[in-house]
Amino acid sequence: MKIASLIISLVAATAVVALAQEGTIENVKHGAKKAGETVKNGLETAGEKTKKAAETVGEKTKETAKTVGEKTKETAEAVGEKTKKTARTAQRKSRKTSSKSKTETNEQQSTNQTPNTPSPSDR
Repeated sequence: MKIASLIISLVAATAVVALAQEGTIENVKHGAKKAGETVKNGLETAGEKTKKAAETVGEKTKETAKTVGEKTKETAEAVGEKTKKTARTAQRKSRKTSSKSKTETNEQQSTNQTPNTPSPSDR
């Protein structure tokens, strides 16, 4: 009978240990599942925030590019206008100078005319 009670005690102890281990394993599984869900939620949140940030950066970049394009166009137009004005002014001044030079040349020619025929004393 001693052997039978010893065997029964060992089986009971083994059963208790097995049940305790099973409970521990369940607790570990449950904890791992919770941790996995927490990580998943964190990654989803980070993904959403990254997406929103990328959209914002894209919009700001688009707005900046548009503004730069407009400013460049305005500057090019202003430079074009100034170039036209400068060209007109230069052309007017050139015409004026040219006219003045022609007038002075004509006046000099009319006052410095020498006869083409030799004078009687030159013969």
